[in-house]
Amino acid sequence: MPVIISIVNQKGGVGKTTTAVNLAAALAEAGKFVLLVDLDPQGNATSGLGIKYQELEKGLYHALMASERLHDVTLNTSHAGLRVVPATPDLAGANVELVNVEGRERKLSEILTEVKHAYDYIIIDSPPSLGLLTLNGLVAADKIIIPVQAEYYALEGLGQLLKTIDLVRENIKPDIEVLGAILTMYDSRNRLSDEVMQELYKYFPNTIFRSVIPRTVRLAEAPSFGQSIFHYEPRGKGAKAYERLGRELLDYFERY
Repeated sequence: MPVIISIVNQKGGVGKTTTAVNLAAALAEAGKFVLLVDLDPQGNATSGLGIKYQELEKGLYHALMASERLHDVTLNTSHAGLRVVPATPDLAGANVELVNVEGRERKLSEILTEVKHAYDYIIIDSPPSLGLLTLNGLVAADKIIIPVQAEYYALEGLGQLLKTIDLVRENIKPDIEVLGAILTMYDSRNRLSDEVMQELYKYFPNTIFRSVIPRTVRLAEAPSFGQSIFHYEPRGKGAKAYERLGRELLDYFERY
């Protein structure tokens, strides 16, 4: 069975989508079969892999609403072994349309059962909010990764997110686990980055990834070209950082 990992942080601009796209690409580059699920109505994970989501007729929304099979809306990417379930503009309406649906928090989990046998890893890019779509991403996941940027307000709202995860664990999915936090936009020249790292240990004493994602212009540029960092600058610091993160993740699951 695959490992389903949700990349979650309700704050925007923390490198969440960058991490989802490039971690998925790193696992695919390592020879794994990976599905990236774009659960964010902004569609950044979709466009970040070169797919013009505004022009798509079908996507994750249609699978959630049971008008299409998930397999039929899944697309190939330029990475061998990496496929994506795209977001389309319709997905923004799902938060409202699912409210009165029975088992609304399990819809993503249900449709993933149709395809998950075909993959080693499923990565979910959740929206920057704690709404119904993010709740679906949490319930569908086995593990959670929380990107935290090395900025002054980095830890703002983190306690609320962890409380939400605890509520999901207590009421819906007892075995969900926070795999760890990953520090993004790290600048070794900036003392603040080290201070944020130390503060993170208070929240995650045993679960911070050793891999740290640096602040680089190339990582910020790559999505505008519709490429992962592995295709945009394969030998740069960003690619090496996400390659290390992918290897760290693979090593973890090989041990357990």
